[in-house]
Amino acid sequence: MASQAVVIEGLSKKFPAPGGLGEFAVIDALSLQIARGSFASIVGPSGCGKSTLLNIIAGIEPHDSGEVRIAAQDEANTQARIGYVFQSPRLLNWLTVEDNIKFALEAQNIRRADWDERVRKYLDMVGLAGQERNFPLKLSGGMQQRVAIARAFAIEPDILLMDEPFSHLDEITARKMRIDLMRILERARPTILFVTHSLREAVFLSEEVYMMSVKPARIFKHLRVEIPRPREPEDPRLFDLEKDLVKEFFAVLEQAYR
Repeated sequence: MASQAVVIEGLSKKFPAPGGLGEFAVIDALSLQIARGSFASIVGPSGCGKSTLLNIIAGIEPHDSGEVRIAAQDEANTQARIGYVFQSPRLLNWLTVEDNIKFALEAQNIRRADWDERVRKYLDMVGLAGQERNFPLKLSGGMQQRVAIARAFAIEPDILLMDEPFSHLDEITARKMRIDLMRILERARPTILFVTHSLREAVFLSEEVYMMSVKPARIFKHLRVEIPRPREPEDPRLFDLEKDLVKEFFAVLEQAYR
């Protein structure tokens, strides 16, 4: 466990079936390991259980069986700090940008004396220096998501969960956000578990990719992306890797739907 931030073994999760007639399995006997300091993506079709998996790791959702072990980056700490970036920014519109971040810092019991420094540091990191006193509804969708990312980084998490954080943005803005996230990772290195349905996004951002099947979800492939950073979206090596994964992914889907 010393080099692993997240270890999941034999995880299963069921939900009540529609109409209350029994249960259906969303996740079944799923296992994976995420190394400390790595950027790992989980890729799968919409509705396959990716968000449920993140919620279980975050402690938001209980699981039925299996084991989930979370380790802090510093082995002296017994409790890992987990940050979460959702599909939508989930900002408090009646609070300023800086107060949204301070709200998260207070919830994590961060020393008040550190708040102003962290607000400045992480807003600067996401390119929003000077927006401290602005309100979320006066910002573009991309800027709001930057605030959400700054808020998650500001608690300086051991593990950062990101649930399709760019899926609600137009492709031009999403592309810029992916490039910006790559640059941010040069300055901050938490363990990141990133959920997406886009293989292109996964191979561009990740060091490791886990491919998830349809319900009941399982991991059917794990690979390392050996292309060094910084990466360019037009790199033909990324395109070739994505193309190979798409073929494999559709082969698994076809078998599942037979």
